[in-house]
Amino acid sequence: MVVSGQRQMAGGYQGGVGSVISVDEVARQALEIARDIKVEQLDELAGHTPHLRIDRLNAGYGQMEILHDFSLRIARGQSLCLIGPNGAGKSTVLHSIFGFTNIYSGIISTERNGKAIDVTRLPSNEKLSSAGIAYILQDKSVFPGMTVEENLWLGAYLMTRKDAKRAADKIFEKYPRLAARRKHQARVLSGGERRLLEISRALVMDPQVLLVDEPSIGLEPRFIDAVFDILGDLQHNENKTIVMVEQNAKKGLEYADIGYVLVSGKLALAGRAKDLLADPDVGRLFLGG
Repeated sequence: MVVSGQRQMAGGYQGGVGSVISVDEVARQALEIARDIKVEQLDELAGHTPHLRIDRLNAGYGQMEILHDFSLRIARGQSLCLIGPNGAGKSTVLHSIFGFTNIYSGIISTERNGKAIDVTRLPSNEKLSSAGIAYILQDKSVFPGMTVEENLWLGAYLMTRKDAKRAADKIFEKYPRLAARRKHQARVLSGGERRLLEISRALVMDPQVLLVDEPSIGLEPRFIDAVFDILGDLQHNENKTIVMVEQNAKKGLEYADIGYVLVSGKLALAGRAKDLLADPDVGRLFLGG
């Protein structure tokens, strides 16, 4: 349980001033405000031109189903933030898109040349190579004993060595901050530089869809804005499609175009991110106000 005034601890969220609310209570209250979300609404949020779409997905781990009849739509060059209490299935959405879960039913597809291509059961390496989907892991995925350049080469594991070096050089041209550390072991990087390296490693293969898991996790406040600036540049200047999970729900919604609220593996609310920010129920349960 969490006392109001703390952003989040131990999977709970604050309510009003002086209130104490557990993650189970958040889930219960969120179910009370959940709406019947029609696919047509999701299509409208994506401008009726989805680049990535999920239709009635049921997925989980082993025999444990986490996501129930979940659908998603996002257009090319849009950003979507998934929020909700711990255990709601947010990261499972990213895992399912990238091929880390058992898919019991449903379809995941991307748009190519105006046609929907089913990628539901492609292995992760094909999701990256042929569907252009990359997964940016949570913090601490950098290999500290390897150089910055060697870490980047790991992102190019599907390329020839020559092409990998060429792709890494492009990253260094884009991010001089990393270029200055090119031959340094990753262990010497600051928290913000490590996060930049994690993002950059996912960019080596020039993906079109970025799945970003907790971009602000483990970062000091001074680095968080810089990370979201990087993501904003990739979205607006390179037309990347970004689906993110962010426990700092306010920050995630301030950045994103679209927001989804998940509760118990189901889509409870969906709308423009700025509208969810202004929703008093969302604010009370997830934004600390």
